[in-house]
Amino acid sequence: MKIPISVLVVIYKSNGDVLLIERADRKDFWQSVTGSLDAPDEDLAFAAAREVFEETGIAVDQLPAGALRNMHHHIEYEIYPEWRFRYAPGVTRNTEYWFALQVPDNTLVKLAPREHVAYEWLPFEQAAKKCFSPSNGDAILKLFSANSTRSE
Repeated sequence: MKIPISVLVVIYKSNGDVLLIERADRKDFWQSVTGSLDAPDEDLAFAAAREVFEETGIAVDQLPAGALRNMHHHIEYEIYPEWRFRYAPGVTRNTEYWFALQVPDNTLVKLAPREHVAYEWLPFEQAAKKCFSPSNGDAILKLFSANSTRSE
């Protein structure tokens, strides 16, 4: 059973392009890296790095220190009914914690074919609009908002 706590990682380059990946199980469902914790006490940053590697082949531990940043924001949302079977009976809501990962401009992406079938680097405004989840689009816009910095 999946744990109803997850991470979302907005991966981006220095020019503001954002990586979106298309789900294998839903055509035209584009998103950032997401995934549930493997254990209730799993560190959120560790889970974010693990999901990034599993879904894109990008090894966070090989990037400069501070490349992965906690955005200090989380949301709660209703789990789509068609995906509730993955959770314990009666679980209908998930808490998602947002992270940002700046990668070198020449970063190679190697998708997990059972999870994702395509990827694109898009300017952040376009990426935010293309996400199937409105909250994913919000995470991208929050990262690039005037009140946020791209690197710390």
